[in-house]
Amino acid sequence: MTTLVIGANGQIGRQFCELAQAAGEPIRAMVRGETQRAWFEERGIPSVVADLEGDFAHALEGCDQLAFTAGSGPHTGPDKTLLIDLYGAMRAVDLAAERGLARFVMVSALRAEDPQAAPEKLRPYMAAKLAADAYLKASGVPWTILKPGRLIDEPATRRVATSLTETGGENTVSRANVAEALLHLVQAHGLSGREFLLLDGERAISEALS
Repeated sequence: MTTLVIGANGQIGRQFCELAQAAGEPIRAMVRGETQRAWFEERGIPSVVADLEGDFAHALEGCDQLAFTAGSGPHTGPDKTLLIDLYGAMRAVDLAAERGLARFVMVSALRAEDPQAAPEKLRPYMAAKLAADAYLKASGVPWTILKPGRLIDEPATRRVATSLTETGGENTVSRANVAEALLHLVQAHGLSGREFLLLDGERAISEALS
């Protein structure tokens, strides 16, 4: 089962692609241009050039499921948030439905269910994630949603939590642990209709995301 990775060139996307490649999990990295493609080709990771803001239907050819890790990033405005985190995700869901993909794995965000609870500058992003998640759930495409907490750059521990109760309110998770969790979900082909919060914690990923 080949997984198209949208957002492959992001910080989580790159780590996930390297993990998947090492694990022998068939993937295709979707990147915006040839300059981005070089990094993946150097590592033997199959890639395809396509733009989430343009025509990317061809990227799905031969793929069975989709992992959406794309994000507009912290330095863009609400316009890019709408075009990438909301409309880009919606278009990907529509294509997944048209192609009859087996599953859509969405990387969302911890506070997406309550954008007003997020810091003010993040509220448009959280609102976009909330709407994209709802659109996916209503699409008829089998889905799994991963909702990481505040992202930090630390090595992978492969030990996580799925609630703030477990962490005593600590809401952080390393990007490396998100990549590890995403690999687990992509490989768990029968796991759908589930939504998981993800934080750094004490439980093995296979136990927490089951």
